[in-house]
Amino acid sequence: MRQILQSLNSGDTNLVEVPTPKNLAGNLLIQSNISLVSAGTERMLVDFGKANYLAKARQQPDKVKQVLDKIKTDGVLATVDSVKSKLNQPIPLGYCNAGVIVDSHSNDFVVGERVVSNGAHADFVRVPENLCAKIPDNVDDESASFTVIGAIALQGIRLISPSIGETVVVTGLGLIGLIAVQILRANGCRVLGIDYDANKCALAEKFGAQTVNLGCKEDPITVAKSFSRGRGVDAVLITASTDSSEPMSQAANMLRKRGRIVLIGVVGLELSRADLYEKEISFQVSCSYGPGRYDPSYEEGGNDYPIGFVRWTEQRNFEAVLDMLSDGNLDVKPLITHRFEFGDATTAYNYLDSADALGILLSYGDTKASVQSNEIELRERLPLQAGQTVVAGFMGAGNYASRVLIPAFRRKNVRLQTLVTSAGLNSRIHGSKNGFFVASTDVVSILESESINTTIIATRHDLHADQVIAALQANKNVFVEKPLAITLEQLDQIKTTYNGLGPNKPRLMVGFNRRFSPFTSKLKSLLLNQPVPKVFVVTINAGEIAKDHWTQDSRVGGGRIIGEACHFIDLLRFLVGSKIVGFTATKIGDVPGVETRDDKVSITLSFLDGSLGTIHYLSNGGQSFPKERLEVFCNGAVLQLNNFRELKGYGWKGFRKKTSLSQQKGQVECVDAFVKSIENGGPAPIPIAELLEVSRICIEISNELDRQ
Repeated sequence: MRQILQSLNSGDTNLVEVPTPKNLAGNLLIQSNISLVSAGTERMLVDFGKANYLAKARQQPDKVKQVLDKIKTDGVLATVDSVKSKLNQPIPLGYCNAGVIVDSHSNDFVVGERVVSNGAHADFVRVPENLCAKIPDNVDDESASFTVIGAIALQGIRLISPSIGETVVVTGLGLIGLIAVQILRANGCRVLGIDYDANKCALAEKFGAQTVNLGCKEDPITVAKSFSRGRGVDAVLITASTDSSEPMSQAANMLRKRGRIVLIGVVGLELSRADLYEKEISFQVSCSYGPGRYDPSYEEGGNDYPIGFVRWTEQRNFEAVLDMLSDGNLDVKPLITHRFEFGDATTAYNYLDSADALGILLSYGDTKASVQSNEIELRERLPLQAGQTVVAGFMGAGNYASRVLIPAFRRKNVRLQTLVTSAGLNSRIHGSKNGFFVASTDVVSILESESINTTIIATRHDLHADQVIAALQANKNVFVEKPLAITLEQLDQIKTTYNGLGPNKPRLMVGFNRRFSPFTSKLKSLLLNQPVPKVFVVTINAGEIAKDHWTQDSRVGGGRIIGEACHFIDLLRFLVGSKIVGFTATKIGDVPGVETRDDKVSITLSFLDGSLGTIHYLSNGGQSFPKERLEVFCNGAVLQLNNFRELKGYGWKGFRKKTSLSQQKGQVECVDAFVKSIENGGPAPIPIAELLEVSRICIEISNELDRQ
């Protein structure tokens, strides 16, 4: 299938071939009929991509601060690589889609139904059920494609809470503004529209509004005063897009005492306190389609809000817009200015800057015969190169896999055969970039491949155990990005599967890369001459992660001890070279009304040789402080490792300092060791007993913290 991608680095818009998404529980797979180009949002993304680095930085000052903080902790080279990686990652465009369900994993939707969704511009889209709504029979697909844009307007209006007879100003008569005019008129409001474009003003007048044409130097404040019979308008809805703060100032001056401003668009926010203070004006920013937006539990988990407590969710706003289209209270046909076949989609984006462009529609009529294919060829399949013994299939291509793991394997003369991601987009992007032969959305293409002998698993944590077991049973060598499993039951199943494979077992490796760092190797060599028990203190300035992020969900990510702190438990296990025989774990104390999680924790490990290791895993520190620090106290001397860039010896005979310009966390060395073990026919770099031991300790620590 085809999909539109836009480069944040260059601003180029391209139509590319990608695998059809694999449908998931609670999702719908939809074949697109019509999609609407959002002239405001998509123009903003294209303009951002075309801007130079300085202009990009000016548009996102908060991101600049993050970059500067990262330079302090990770170094210039690592930071530059991270920024380039972000900008070089194309993004999908589009969020106004109308199509037909071809596969449903939902009880409320069936195959063959027409639906709207916030799906991208693509032949097929996979969308969670709460972001879809059924199209009434008397609403055509072109009109239905305006539903999501309409819901944005509707949500802003709901925040205004207009009543019959009130006077409302709509500043900005683009798609959202013109739809808002109609909804407000249907609600019994008198509407004043403001814009620079005479054609848009004419459309607003057709929908029953009075207008102010700023292009003709009309004074909106004077007109608004007259329009409101000298009392001041009741509310202002700002849908404009401008760097200027003038729309906010105008709004405040138009309003009556205790009037309301709701911002949907993007404008300057240099507010005058005097403008708002004297009239006790209320100001609110509207969030997209409505309640549920950006809530993973609602959007991805399918957990609806009870209607008795949240009457209008984003899905119910979709339904309300469709009802208005069905009843004739909303007419979007006059807003359609351009129509293109999807095959000419890139041409459509040339019209975004046209003065007369409003509703630009993409029709998929030329691709109705498009075949669902979970696999596409990225390049001609060539014979193995000389000495190439590792043929790899990758499952997952998220940020870490695409930036670190895939390039590390590519540099080791590994044949990168197949890249699988469930949505298909990342497999296409990173597959092409890194020389894969096949992009797919089905892991079976790896498991059943006779040529692939090695599987790299970099998916979400809850998938790891099942995928590890399936790969082992398919007799594939397995490299799984941590963690190995997130429950003890999963871990026992992996152990049983591995032990039952017979004498010629494939290799099983977990990406505990820090034990392979050159700094760790130096530390290990220094400690070999010190047989006495040692004390290790690890301080991890982990940084805050939102509580609704998938890594914090114990069912999906396993939590931060299992998912991240496992690195440092393994690191100490390697440096001590002795079994872990016990642990204590304590998280930060409860505060009334504040939820505690396992990301502000102190863990103490006891080792068989008498050594102790304490890990302070903390999310409440500052970004300017080093993220990872290890201190070793032994025999009257101290070793200190800072952020895997600097190792210092204090009173350590024969050693003072080792430094690096960039971080050396051992990712490349970890992959190198794994690949060499396959090429040389040797065992996996980390003994299976240690992998199981560390994994079990991590899960037990997490379980203990959950009980506190």
